[in-house]
Amino acid sequence: MYPPKHHQDYNLENIKSVATTYPFAILVSAQETKPFITHAPLIFHGDKLVGHIDANNPHISLLKDNYPITTVFQGPQTYISPSIYTTNQLPTWNYIIAHATGTVKEIKDPELIKKSMVIMTDFLENPDQNFKLSIEDPRMDRLIPYIHTFEIEVQDWEGKFKLSQDKIPEDIENAKQELIKNNQKSVADFVNGLFKKHF
Repeated sequence: MYPPKHHQDYNLENIKSVATTYPFAILVSAQETKPFITHAPLIFHGDKLVGHIDANNPHISLLKDNYPITTVFQGPQTYISPSIYTTNQLPTWNYIIAHATGTVKEIKDPELIKKSMVIMTDFLENPDQNFKLSIEDPRMDRLIPYIHTFEIEVQDWEGKFKLSQDKIPEDIENAKQELIKNNQKSVADFVNGLFKKHF
């Protein structure tokens, strides 16, 4: 990730907060010249990231045996129109992204797999906890053969927070509000439009 210093965040807690708040990650691996890309939620188990994907996904051949991997967590992002600034600027795009690079290890123990699913469900059910997955649920045992569970030992985190930091304070605030507003609106417009077309 190209890192202009004024757009780079070096605070590890800030960077990890992107992964915690937006856990649906892009997993990127490569075998010779062939890239493998999968989308899946990743949850922290201590300092490691743990995930599950379909056992039929061809990406699983690279999600074990200490293969290198990069994961991308994308936070809010939006086009920024010069019209929102109080100063004369050009159009740009603001975004919050975190990259984690490391190595992968497959988790094979059925009890650890079930425990990881319970931990992930508990995390994703926060803060209301409307559903509690029981490790004793018999459906869990039937599911084990169909999922590939893995952990990522992260060796490096990188955060790129392009948030108009090079502008005057008033324009930084305007860009922040635009980022919030556009993300809320774009999600509502897109999902509503999608449902009208397909349902």
